Amino acid sequence: MPTPPAFPPSIWADASAHRPLAPALDGEARAARRIVGAGFTGLSAALALAERGRKVIVLEAAAVGWGASGRNNGQVIPTMTGAEPDGMARRFGEAGERFAQLVSGSATMLFDLVRRCDIDCEAVQNGWIQPAHSPGRVKLSAARVEAWSRRGAPVRLLDRAQTREITGSDFWHGAMLNASGGHINPLAFARGLAGAAEKAGARIYEASPVETLTRAPSGWIAATAKGRVVADQALIASNAYTDWFAPGLAPELAHSLIPILSWQMATAPQSEAVRASVIPGRQALSDTQGDLHFFRWDARGRLVTGGGLIVPWNGAARLRRRIGARLARVFPQMGTPSFDFVWNGRIGVTGDRTPRFHHLGEGLWTWIACNGRGVALATALGPVFADAFGGKRDDDLPIPITRPRPYPMHAAARLVAPNMLAWYRFKDSREPS
Repeated sequence: MPTPPAFPPSIWADASAHRPLAPALDGEARAARRIVGAGFTGLSAALALAERGRKVIVLEAAAVGWGASGRNNGQVIPTMTGAEPDGMARRFGEAGERFAQLVSGSATMLFDLVRRCDIDCEAVQNGWIQPAHSPGRVKLSAARVEAWSRRGAPVRLLDRAQTREITGSDFWHGAMLNASGGHINPLAFARGLAGAAEKAGARIYEASPVETLTRAPSGWIAATAKGRVVADQALIASNAYTDWFAPGLAPELAHSLIPILSWQMATAPQSEAVRASVIPGRQALSDTQGDLHFFRWDARGRLVTGGGLIVPWNGAARLRRRIGARLARVFPQMGTPSFDFVWNGRIGVTGDRTPRFHHLGEGLWTWIACNGRGVALATALGPVFADAFGGKRDDDLPIPITRPRPYPMHAAARLVAPNMLAWYRFKDSREPS
């Protein structure tokens, strides 16, 4: 079994309250529902099921929030990366429209959950800004405002002066503002979700990677090194880490996305003057570029950002230089800051930047490929899968169910994928046609 990667420590691991590791699975257990993965989706589904009085077991390979759920930037974004809502509706019909509605309300669902369960995770719901990095992208922003407005989202278009005022920068030409977005400490949120699920009656086993998942007359059997769980229904919620601990667990699923290394960074605490002039309202921000520019403040006065790399060699040092120069360019009043934290982790992407939802067999569901927008969506999907476990028909779920589509020559695709960043940078330099 592969060992967990030695990911560098994140700011969230440094700032979050300690959670004692739950015991590993030892022996056989029985539950009506079983979940693989203690990230946002797995924990949100476990909480929803437990609150409905269902017996549920969560098996986590490492620790709660160890994967992408605890390593991301913490922006709570109620849109998709590249899949537009009208396009989803055209492509998938009523299911696509229901999915767009789910995404539209996903940030509000997350923050309502934080408040209801009293989760201490630095939650700030004061909006998400998507600035346009060129005049042509302002037209894209206007189209997105119109499309999301028809679905009840609290969005509005900002002109250049308004964008300068809200961001503290003259770098952008306009923006879409969604008032329902915001940001959290994602690891603290995952740990808080785990605590809420356990309080409701869910059982969580950590350090228990699932090695095989098989169907038997008794139900779905998830086997670990020291035990197994038999369940009537199962959810695989391991996303880009599905093949990390056990490459043979669900290869068709693992090969239907491309895992990409995502880099995050946090500056040293900034002065009061800088905090008052750079995104002074403390909204989350991620712009329209393929080589994404994204920023948000944390509770300790650090600007949390990040960047992409084609080649990860010496990545932390290179990113300190490149993203430091970016910040000095975008926010001249900040200068070139120092960074106290640089960390990374996997995210799952697809060629069309659209998530995938699968009903793999009787009683077995999954989803993959957040495409960098997993915080709000992954959380909102928990009750959706709880509904599926409860007997709701696939055609009535707010997700488009499809069959897995593994990438041909997946290993080669994984090697080539980081080079797409060069293409994105080229596109960023040109106006849309």
